[in-house]
Amino acid sequence: MADIEREAMEYDVVIVGAGPAGLSAAIRLKQLDEDLQVVVLEKGSEVGAHILSGAVLDPCGLDALIPDWKEKGAPLNVPVKDDKFYMLGEAGEVRIPNAPMPPLMNNHGNYIVSMGNVCRWMAEQAEELGVEIFPGMACSELVYGDQGEVKGVVAGVFGLEEDGSYGPDTEPGMELHGKYVFLSEGVRGSLSKEVIAKYGLADGKEVQKYGVGMKEIWEIDPAKHKEGSVTHTMGWPLNSNAGGGSFIYHLDNNQVYVGFVVHLNYKNPHLYPYMEFQRFKHHPMVAELLKGGKRVAYGARAITEGGYQSMPKLTFPGGALLGCSAGMVNVPRIKGNHNAMLSGKAAAEAAYDAIQAGRAADELTEYEAEVREGAIGKDLKLVRNVKPMWSKWGLMASLAFGGLDMWTNTLFGVSLFGTLGHGKNDAQSTEPADQHKPIDYPKPDGILSFDRLTNVSFAATNHEESQPCHLRLGNKDVPITVNLPQFDEPAQRYCPAGVYEVVEKNGAPEFVVNFQNCVHCKTCDIKDPSQNITWTTPQGGDGPNYGNM
Repeated sequence: MADIEREAMEYDVVIVGAGPAGLSAAIRLKQLDEDLQVVVLEKGSEVGAHILSGAVLDPCGLDALIPDWKEKGAPLNVPVKDDKFYMLGEAGEVRIPNAPMPPLMNNHGNYIVSMGNVCRWMAEQAEELGVEIFPGMACSELVYGDQGEVKGVVAGVFGLEEDGSYGPDTEPGMELHGKYVFLSEGVRGSLSKEVIAKYGLADGKEVQKYGVGMKEIWEIDPAKHKEGSVTHTMGWPLNSNAGGGSFIYHLDNNQVYVGFVVHLNYKNPHLYPYMEFQRFKHHPMVAELLKGGKRVAYGARAITEGGYQSMPKLTFPGGALLGCSAGMVNVPRIKGNHNAMLSGKAAAEAAYDAIQAGRAADELTEYEAEVREGAIGKDLKLVRNVKPMWSKWGLMASLAFGGLDMWTNTLFGVSLFGTLGHGKNDAQSTEPADQHKPIDYPKPDGILSFDRLTNVSFAATNHEESQPCHLRLGNKDVPITVNLPQFDEPAQRYCPAGVYEVVEKNGAPEFVVNFQNCVHCKTCDIKDPSQNITWTTPQGGDGPNYGNM
């Protein structure tokens, strides 16, 4: 708000988000010049609180950033020992042999990690170098300069009135200005979304595509635990209803990461991604593994899946998009953290060179070139057609033709298919409810499968209830007058945290937003067929509190 007076602090580089991209940028900047003033602002209650990832980590990003990470105690303690792929049917499974897969799909040399813990360790490395890190500081606004450039952010606004206005107890926050501002907010960040629209960064690019990933941590019977084992599945229970699949990673301490991803371009608005995940755990192969174990954590987040052709322009006057803010996930590998780290390193090097040359608040074109032409671009370009093939031709065709395409790209540097487009965005992919049959999901048994609200309690999410709802409806009537009759209001189902409900009040349906449940996955911002929901940051520190995710 223009009439609010705030204190301002000046830095060389302001970084929004303490994920792998933002922390890599901070570390690299201080490696290059210990006198640079660098600040990292994190909306979670602590670094790692909002980090959720599979995750099998390709250490190439860490190798480039901190070559002696082993000696420095990085929490990469579980190397991948075996790697299996299965096609599931309702009662059985068929293993897909590893031999025909291109080398890029090999997990040899990678590590099963908690990215939350990796980020906590990276934050320690950054602070030792002199980086200032402020958790619990949500960045709610961008600050623009006289020439329309991004000059900083507003952070630390607390105590807004319920209607969003400033009251007597409101802390207006402060402005943090930088010669450059890096947005490393993760998937569908609110500030990143703003600059992409303001500067037309997505013009001429394919639409971005997304999935919703849900994850539980289980403690299982030690006799069934195989530390370092990695399993991925496709097929049942999604079959032809949607694209997606699962992962099962055996880390240390008899714990297993059990995760499920649903591509958000599904057509049937009756689809219930969370219940597909719960149903998956009743497959005989999975149920046997989990029998006698207990779930100890749950979380969810969106995943960027558009790949090479969907990355927007990465630079804007005064800053740059890093990591998942731009969409750097290699979809068939189910990996993006390595590219996030490499992007942070590249952005830092470009900003350092610019500052050394006396520049500020311009476009870091060197960063754009490095991402497109360097290791990140090469990684993503090899697999660029897998996602659009899956979307257009289905699972089996994408396995065959996607594998062929990855091989020809790997061996000859060319694709027989060129670069395929994605077509509609995920919201537009949703079809009217009367064109599809409702799906009958079995009731959770409370042993292997759980109701949504019980599971959300294992995300330890919390929001101050007196603050404004951070899930903003463009038109409060649309959920009932448009989405309910046309799409059976899919927000009731696509949200993995049970935020949205349609209840009956005085004999009429009413749309209810339980924002306190939100785990900041951003699925609603992506999938709502009317594009009527905008996710914004709640006040700092609110949201999930993930431990070992």
